[in-house]
Amino acid sequence: MVSELSYLEILRLALPETALVITALVVLASDLLALRKDSLSVRLGFCASLAVLGCVAAGVLLVMASGAGDVGGGMFVVTPLIRLVKLGVLAMAVPALLVSAQGRFTTHAGEYVALILFAVVGMMFLVSAEDLLMVFVALEMTSLSLYVLTAFHKREVGSAEAALKYFLFGGMSAALALFGFSLLYGLTGSTNLNEMAQGVGVHASDPLLVVALIGVLAGLGFKVAVVPFHLWAPDVYQGAPTPSAALIATGSKVASFFILAKLMMVGLAGSEGSAAWGRYGSGWVLALAIAAAASMILGNLAALAQSSVKRLLAYSAIAHAGYVSLAILSNDSAGLTALLYYVFVYGLATMGAFAVVSVVEQQTGGDRLEDFTGLARRAPVLALGLLVFLLSLAGIPPLAGFFGKFYVFAAAAGAEAGLGLFWLVILGIAMSVVSLYYYLMVLKRAYVQEPGEEVAKFRVNGVATATVAILALAVVILGCFPDWILHRIATALG
Repeated sequence: MVSELSYLEILRLALPETALVITALVVLASDLLALRKDSLSVRLGFCASLAVLGCVAAGVLLVMASGAGDVGGGMFVVTPLIRLVKLGVLAMAVPALLVSAQGRFTTHAGEYVALILFAVVGMMFLVSAEDLLMVFVALEMTSLSLYVLTAFHKREVGSAEAALKYFLFGGMSAALALFGFSLLYGLTGSTNLNEMAQGVGVHASDPLLVVALIGVLAGLGFKVAVVPFHLWAPDVYQGAPTPSAALIATGSKVASFFILAKLMMVGLAGSEGSAAWGRYGSGWVLALAIAAAASMILGNLAALAQSSVKRLLAYSAIAHAGYVSLAILSNDSAGLTALLYYVFVYGLATMGAFAVVSVVEQQTGGDRLEDFTGLARRAPVLALGLLVFLLSLAGIPPLAGFFGKFYVFAAAAGAEAGLGLFWLVILGIAMSVVSLYYYLMVLKRAYVQEPGEEVAKFRVNGVATATVAILALAVVILGCFPDWILHRIATALG
């Protein structure tokens, strides 16, 4: 491993990120210099296609790379596991770009696509960070790009309102996170996660550590939308352009949950406490367990009252944040494996659902439940994809979402002796039953209810149909063969 700051080492390790930055600059230059006189559909299609090629190139560079590296003592770390997570982020970015190619919400095609790429670069840097300073910088780089992407629908007041709320909540959470990071540095004398853990164990009973923990959980809890840091999510999912919401709901979650797990399991080792039934002890495990329980309850119950499918998916995301948190609570390699599998398959299903919503929005002008009425007759492929995505999110076998929940619940159940975290597992199973109801509400509109009058079939772009079909196929295959990912995660963990 290389710990000294070497620019050649940075370039070698950050080659995938460099490829994405170069692609973003080429996209901007192409749109500004060569495509200004072309139609919006041509510009968006070309820019998105170029960006997809850049993501594929970055993915190839990740697959071809080998070994591990550490630049700056945790500032930028690359391991087989980190490369795998970065591939997951890229896998979420590609369909988001394909969905954006069909959009008509902005005339600034190059800027929009470039911002998606910059957001992805921020997520990849976040995954590689093992130092608090780099974690904060990468979080802000990702967040600033996502704030602007949320506001890109300039003709819609809801988009500007969502972006303002996202920015205000994000700024507050960033301040809390930075305050927590500064206290951790003051207590431990280091910003490196591995070195910081040694100091945390010494100061486990210090009240300042509790304040620092609250700040860190507030900052990262905002990114993953756990209760009570979830208030931005419904408005942002509904008001943002659909491709932006899809990226926020998927790629951002993959990176954020990974860094949350890394901070808790590595940086705050020694201050875990306990959330085991009847044996509660103060620490990050207890705090995260309370947030997870609240997220599962509020997210699922609030989703029942939604008439907008995008808001429904937002509350669903809050509930899923609670499920994923159970894997972090297990605080072991089995939990980390379950977490990564869960966020990958959740991301694929959610991205697919947003791809369907995007087409419905373009055809009907809205995303309300009634806009999905008769979808099986109007666009059979999209309806079948929606069926796969929503049932996977509900955890119905043999789809990938079922095994995601199974592994998370199994990891949490085996984490403590006796009853341990069984109270959270039972709550998660109960809330999964509730979630099935509101997913079926959408599917009932699509498959059972007939539209009030004869309606024409959707004129769906071939790219959109192919994107939905490939994502649905991936969800089915990963459900039938979950070991294909689990084996790779286990191998990367060593």
